[in-house]
Amino acid sequence: MQFTRITFDPQIMGGKPCLGKTRVTVGTIVGLLAAGRTTAEILEHYPYLEEADVREALSYAAWRSEERDLPLSA
Repeated sequence: MQFTRITFDPQIMGGKPCLGKTRVTVGTIVGLLAAGRTTAEILEHYPYLEEADVREALSYAAWRSEERDLPLSA
């Protein structure tokens, strides 16, 4: 799956998945949604984000929750 709005930069938030070049992490957005905030409320608090950013953050989190880490064989 390709995510065009999610970035990873070791110099920004320790490499956590962020939206674009911002310091807003996917975890922040998902946490706000889980706490009952609406997309409109999130965009009001982060006016430099777009609705598509919120949707992609949620899609990314869902995708990661299905991913499995397997140990390397010796």
